[in-house]
Amino acid sequence: MRLIAENLGGERGGEMVFSSIGFALEAGQALVVTGPNGSGKSTLLRVVAGLLPKAEGRLLLEDGGDEFPSIASACHYLGHQNAMKTALSVTENLRFWREFHGEGRLDVEEALETVGLGGIGHLPFGYLSTGQRRRAAIAKLLVSHRPLWLLDEPTAGLDKASEGRFAGLMTRHCAEGGVIVAATHLPLGLEVATELKMGEAG
Repeated sequence: MRLIAENLGGERGGEMVFSSIGFALEAGQALVVTGPNGSGKSTLLRVVAGLLPKAEGRLLLEDGGDEFPSIASACHYLGHQNAMKTALSVTENLRFWREFHGEGRLDVEEALETVGLGGIGHLPFGYLSTGQRRRAAIAKLLVSHRPLWLLDEPTAGLDKASEGRFAGLMTRHCAEGGVIVAATHLPLGLEVATELKMGEAG
């Protein structure tokens, strides 16, 4: 599998935020997107995910096969919002996403154990702390298999132990042939990653 961006441009509010972005990622590779606030990191991820239209250029996924014929079918997108219903339990939220995205390697309880939240699946998501909410959102990546992870500030709200645990999950995902594009202000502990520096806005 190969993710390719050529001369990519993105807009926000009708104004061009970035242009002429290009990269090609093979299975097992990761790209860390850095840059100041307003430089277009989040916009880039949303464009790649198909949540925003690209202003110019092209995006394609090669060799995804019948299972992953498009970027949308191949990707997990983890944005600033955790995309969980506060009134539902953690388990109910994760079961919804498992059914929506398709089954993966881990069941819900195994995924929660992996992110350090074993035994709290019965709690309403709204009861969790900021860090626990982020870890539950990370568990979404584990309950359904998608080879492309698009991560926007994925470690926001995590303590050091959780950051280290997540670095291990990302490293394992790449070792198993996955691809990661992550926007961040903080080191992610991804030794296999290359860096894309976004410029100042405007």
